[in-house]
Amino acid sequence: MSMLIKLLIKTGRVVAHTIARIDVEGMERIPQAGGCVVVSNHIGRLDAMLGMVLAERDDVIMFVAEKYQKYAFWRWVVGRVDGIWLNRFDTDFHALREVHKRLKAGGILAIAPEGTRSQSGKLLPGKHGAAFLAAKAGVPIVPVALTGTEDAVVKARLRRFHRLDVTIRVGEPFELPPLDRKDRDAYLEAQTTEIMCRIAALLPPDYHGHYAEHPRLLALSDG
Repeated sequence: MSMLIKLLIKTGRVVAHTIARIDVEGMERIPQAGGCVVVSNHIGRLDAMLGMVLAERDDVIMFVAEKYQKYAFWRWVVGRVDGIWLNRFDTDFHALREVHKRLKAGGILAIAPEGTRSQSGKLLPGKHGAAFLAAKAGVPIVPVALTGTEDAVVKARLRRFHRLDVTIRVGEPFELPPLDRKDRDAYLEAQTTEIMCRIAALLPPDYHGHYAEHPRLLALSDG
């Protein structure tokens, strides 16, 4: 990572802590070395920035939606942080191969399994990408829950010069069973549900959304 990007990240950390009170719980659960997949809910545009500026590692693998590729500034930033452009509407085999290679080399992937921001803040059904990548690379998954970064909340509070109240909760790492190649679709659906319920268990009930009444979430909450 270039010195310029390191400077930008340090500056971003100062800005983040200036505009927000950030309560972080369990950051020590994120491995300091070795491949892993960090999964989180996605409720606002600030989510990705917080991930970059608060990360303690400099080998974070960042997916960036293809819609930003038309902007020169974002093309420059993504190039400097060695990000990976992702076509969200088709199976992007090039992006998947590149991520798999970096995970096997010990990188850390940050991804929101929902695939898009939740306009309501409630969890949407997860997509299979995170489960597939973690299982194929054989790396652990770390669930993370974010609150307080909703776009509407951010806009309203900053307009009044009020600091944001952001909470980041990091759960225990876990591993998926080996990829079932005979019934891959059923396997990915089951493991995606596991991932999303692990995220939900870290969130307040109002955020549970699609998984609010799921038996796995209830079991995790009771546990």
